[in-house]
Parts: sequence; structure tokens; C-alpha cells
Amino acid sequence: MRGIILKLSVFTVDNMPMIEQGHDLAGLIHKRTTIEEHDIIVIASTIVSKAQALVIDPGTITPTPEAERISKKIGNDPAFVQAVLNESTEVLIESPIFLVRHVSGNVCINAGIDESNVERGLLLLPADPDESARQLKEDFFRLTGKRVSVIITDTNGRAFREGQTGIALGIAGIDTHHDWRGSTDLFGVELEVANEAVVDEIAGFANFLMGEGDWGTPAVVIRGVDMYSGNGGMDTMYREPETDVIRKALQYYRDKV
Repeated sequence: MRGIILKLSVFTVDNMPMIEQGHDLAGLIHKRTTIEEHDIIVIASTIVSKAQALVIDPGTITPTPEAERISKKIGNDPAFVQAVLNESTEVLIESPIFLVRHVSGNVCINAGIDESNVERGLLLLPADPDESARQLKEDFFRLTGKRVSVIITDTNGRAFREGQTGIALGIAGIDTHHDWRGSTDLFGVELEVANEAVVDEIAGFANFLMGEGDWGTPAVVIRGVDMYSGNGGMDTMYREPETDVIRKALQYYRDKV
């Protein structure tokens, strides 16, 4: 994070159409706003998934015995449960919430599968959100000649708190964290625990502008803070299993019930 920010501009990209398979997201955003060097462009995963045709018909899914078992336990449709299992690498809890690790690495309820803001079917998350973000970053450069950061967001709940917030799901051209460790506070004391998850902070604020209902503003531009840094990637956001005490506690709970 370079220098002191004196002025920050944050605005939605308005008049976006209903996104369908094959839509050029970078092109649609470019037509509706001016892109400047080192802008941060935040895009809801919903429209990325729609452009990638990640909508599936639950009627085409054949539930496994495992899906049938879990569906009886949680009272959900077996085909939906199977879709969640198909999109997951690990089940942390089956009940009272179906908490899994998505193939991208993000831990979330129901593998982030969405039944809202889609005309019919189940909307899956991008399998490789970082790659989707990198492609969008390249598309913006091709269209504008500007180097931008891209953050693809989703909505997640949080441990120990009510409500949901936006989180970063895939990134390009920005680092996940700003590490303040080694710098000093106002009194000259060296900071030892201050590794700020900046991409999640940005995603949360952008989500505030996007809204969760029918606002139709799934893209936000943030200007005035230069955080451009190579390609980045979400791997550094996720704790290693051996150091993730919450994950261990959830696994212990799962094995006991």
C-alpha cells in the first residue's frame, strides 16, 4: 500500500444487462465506465458464473447414497446435496449447516451454490476464481491498455457473528494481505500481529454497494488507492489445515455427532 490516500472514489458500474452465457464482462464494464491505471475492479461471482454458463439443472443430477443420507439429515433435496458434494473437496459439518470446502479452497455453506438471481436451475461458483480474475484482468488490459486489479467476490457468513458480508473469492493484480508486521505504532512499538486481509475488506465494502437484491449493480470500481501487485492469488488467504484450530474443532464435532 503506497503512500497516504487523500481521496478515494468508489462507484458502481450502472446499467449492466442481465448476464448470459458468453457475455464479455470486461467489454460490458468498459462500455459503461472509464477505466484508469491501477483501478480495482470488483465483480460479483454471480455474473462470472453466468457468463461461464455454470447453471445446472438439478433434474440432471443423480444423487449418490451419501447424498441421500445427508439430505434426510438436513431436510434438503438429494439432487441439491449431490451438487454440493460435486463442488466440494471436504465436508466439515453436515448439520445444522452444510459447511464444505469448495474446490477453490473457500469454506462456505452449500459450496456457494446459489438459487437466487438465476431464472432457473442451480448457479455454481467458478471452479478456479483466480483464473477467472486473471482472464478479466487481461481482457481489461487488451481493451484499455490499463493495468488493473480484479477481485471476484461472493457472500459469506462469519464465525461468531450474525449476518453475511462480501469476501474475495478470486483475485488478480493484487495481494491478499498487507503485512504491517515490522512497522511501528504511534508510540514506536513494533507491530507483531497486523496482517491485514485487504482484499476481503475491499470485497466487503464493494458488496455494500452491490446490494443483495434487485439492485442490478454487480460491478464496482475503486479508484485512488494503488494496490497493484503482479498477479496475486487466493492461496495465501487460506490457513494451512495443521494451523487452523477452528477447522480442527469442526472436524472433531463432525466425528462426534
